[in-house]
Amino acid sequence: MIHSRHPRRWLPHPLLSLTLFIVWLLLMNSISPGSILFALLLAVLVPLFSQAFWPEPLRIRRPLLLIRYGLRLLWDIVIANLHVARLILGPTARLRPAFIRMPIELRDEFAITLLASAVSLTPGTVAADISVDRRTLLIHALDVDDSDALVAQIKQRYETPLQEIFTC
Repeated sequence: MIHSRHPRRWLPHPLLSLTLFIVWLLLMNSISPGSILFALLLAVLVPLFSQAFWPEPLRIRRPLLLIRYGLRLLWDIVIANLHVARLILGPTARLRPAFIRMPIELRDEFAITLLASAVSLTPGTVAADISVDRRTLLIHALDVDDSDALVAQIKQRYETPLQEIFTC
């Protein structure tokens, strides 16, 4: 049990607490006293009991840029879905699949995970592996015309904003 009166101890991950609170109320589609009380319990207890699994607190330097990043990723997912649909409905001989090694400048494990997730969530590409030293991401792409251009695009659209969002 936590005996400290320090607010950070009761809410070790305030962003997670806020997210849990909002998501619970949205899932319940209710703001009844019972739903609010249970949402508060979740918002406090889940971060407290999962605290041991968080190696260090997440430090977001530019939260508004995180929202912009999320919207960009959603847009890219929609556009990539259309592109992949066009590719697979056409002649498969036109496909130029390739594995590409992309050097990573990110050092924060969470930011690297977000980068790999962004690559994998965008149809047509998947993060296949990461090097042991966490400096190279192996990416498989369904259709590659220019591997250097693809690496530059991923760095510009995903890695650079992650460097700005998190203290990497």
